Amino acid sequence: MSPYQFIDRSSPFTTKSAASRPVYAVTPVDLEAGSLPARVGEWAKAAGFKAESGAVLLVPGASGDLESALFGLGAEPTDAPFATGKLARSLPAGDWHIVTSALAAEKLALGFGLGAYAFNRYRKDKPQEARLALGEGVDSADLERQLAAVYLARDLINTPTNDMGPDDLEAAFRALGKHYGADVSSIVGDDLIAQNFPLIHTVGRASAQAPRLLDMRWGRKGARKITLVGKGVCFDTGGLDIKPAASMLLMKKDMGGAANVLALALMIMDAGLDVDLRVLVPAVENSISANAFRPSDIYRSRKGITVQIDNTDAEGRLVLADALAYADEETPDLIIDMATLTGAARVALGPDVPPFFTDDEALASALYASSNEEDDPMWRLPLFKGYEKDIRSRAAEITNAPGGGMAGSITAALFLKRFVSNAKSWVHLDIYGWCPAERPHATIGGEAQTIRALYRHVRTMI
Repeated sequence: MSPYQFIDRSSPFTTKSAASRPVYAVTPVDLEAGSLPARVGEWAKAAGFKAESGAVLLVPGASGDLESALFGLGAEPTDAPFATGKLARSLPAGDWHIVTSALAAEKLALGFGLGAYAFNRYRKDKPQEARLALGEGVDSADLERQLAAVYLARDLINTPTNDMGPDDLEAAFRALGKHYGADVSSIVGDDLIAQNFPLIHTVGRASAQAPRLLDMRWGRKGARKITLVGKGVCFDTGGLDIKPAASMLLMKKDMGGAANVLALALMIMDAGLDVDLRVLVPAVENSISANAFRPSDIYRSRKGITVQIDNTDAEGRLVLADALAYADEETPDLIIDMATLTGAARVALGPDVPPFFTDDEALASALYASSNEEDDPMWRLPLFKGYEKDIRSRAAEITNAPGGGMAGSITAALFLKRFVSNAKSWVHLDIYGWCPAERPHATIGGEAQTIRALYRHVRTMI
């Protein structure tokens, strides 16, 4: 059962055949060494091809028909391991295979597959249909599931809120569970109050679509228990502390944490890993109406901790708090939470390097190793205890929005840490979930971040 059947896309890969044309992926040193076929080398010299990273040159045969292509890897190919993503958008339709010794076949193929993505739900034009023949030794099944996961995360984030509100996110959640035979349930609307999820209800109650907590269970009872928690704020107006218009433009991506944990769950389930998997997504829209929550309100969370609302635009940590407390009640081996949580994380590390927070030194080391192996960046920031004083409130036990504007990503992580006390290990990832500028392996739009590294780590746990 291919993961592509779930995301309703075709694979960018094929098997090598006589009809497959070669792409010679070369460095400047390769050009100087004269290792290319004579006609190809002569054409490269005549065209002034220098093998700069991402450069593409089509090469005709003796009869004038397209015979092959040249692709530049630059002087340091490992600095851009997914540069071949540009090939997927540059090559004419047809089947191609890459000829090179500069990079591993897996990275070449993954780069091509990442670059082949396009979001065309609302457009009539279609991308070019170049397909890549996989090299020998590539685990095609694992490669396909990683790409399907990335495509899923990108699709969910790119879909605007009129088609990806809490109702639609639940539909996608249920469809994924059904595809892999998982058990799925949800707690919706006022049932959240009845079953003690007050913060999720509070944030989402002003929306026309009811707030909800989505719950998926899959795998073997008795195996290592891994729980994924993703922030599912389908749109964030900021609430009564309303955002300026420019800051609202990308708020369809505020469910990027949910999109990424669903993508990670896809890989885990598709690989059939021997784990006891649970996925929790609080799905809400932070909207404005007569019953919207207000600055200075105080609410008691599921865990019993009272929270003062000092800014209604700090809503993500509120819905995560109830979901994390619920996850923690089962004492899992590992809780992973993902959220597009703070602008402070972007200021600190930019859009491409999500910070992660954990007090488990072994887990931190393992995540660094997986991040480096997969070229899937993340960077650890500290759960600095000295900043715990900043989340204290005069009227309640904690505040959702410390004053002063300092260390915002750290104080948000310290807030979440209050709701995890039983789990054997916990990591919080403050992702951006968006690619703000075109890259070889990604167009502008929703992005999967850290999930390939997390998938590698989960595989090492079993």
